[in-house]
Amino acid sequence: MSDQMKQMALTEHLGELRKRIIVVLIVFVAGLIAGLFVADPIYRYLIEAKHARTFELHALSFWDGIGIYMKIAAVFSLVISIPFIIYQLWAFVKPGLRKEEQKATVAYIPYAFLLFIVGVLFGYYIVFPMTLTFTTTITQNMGLTETYGIISYFNFMFNLVLPLALVFELPLVVMFLTRIRILNPLRLKKMRKLAYFALVFIAVVITPPDFISDFLVTIPLLLLYEFSVFLSAAIYRKQLEADMERESRYVQVSEDDN
Repeated sequence: MSDQMKQMALTEHLGELRKRIIVVLIVFVAGLIAGLFVADPIYRYLIEAKHARTFELHALSFWDGIGIYMKIAAVFSLVISIPFIIYQLWAFVKPGLRKEEQKATVAYIPYAFLLFIVGVLFGYYIVFPMTLTFTTTITQNMGLTETYGIISYFNFMFNLVLPLALVFELPLVVMFLTRIRILNPLRLKKMRKLAYFALVFIAVVITPPDFISDFLVTIPLLLLYEFSVFLSAAIYRKQLEADMERESRYVQVSEDDN
């Protein structure tokens, strides 16, 4: 392939990517608008939770109320957009996949939403209350008066929950990359030390600086990685078997022709 043809192919790919990004942004904006209509009931639910009722939250600026509604609407839009974002990614790489790989990978899309929701639930109902209890206990032991702004509370919550929800997509990402032959279990095993370090670092950053909290978050993350390696190995074995079968049929056809 000449340099000019390569440049044309690259331009076409970039154009296709740009179109899909624009479509994703349109869907996200539509979800954002829908999120504004459900922001109030979601806000009421979050603010009436047991761990939220222990605080007297304050508005520290005129824009805090609007800011909270916008943040909730943005998170709502992100959650409902996850399957569509995954679909657009699949559609972008689809031309480079075999038919059986296309059918197999499109089945991952519903699970992307499911895993994200599981991550949100784990972060909100387990990690967030635990972190909140630890930080407020330290504040009280120091004899400080707790005066929290509503924006600070929700930022603290979202900064914990959303990264965890995204990490819970790891098995799906690994399966997808294995299907399109970018990753395989051999590479994942070689990357294990680096991956463990990254996951432990994430757990330490998003949890209070105590061993119990770090341990409770680190263990699920490491199990997610090992589960991802297991899934990758299962897919990789099927790929090798399919490759051997195709090669065997090709050899048989060649012998018949001769």
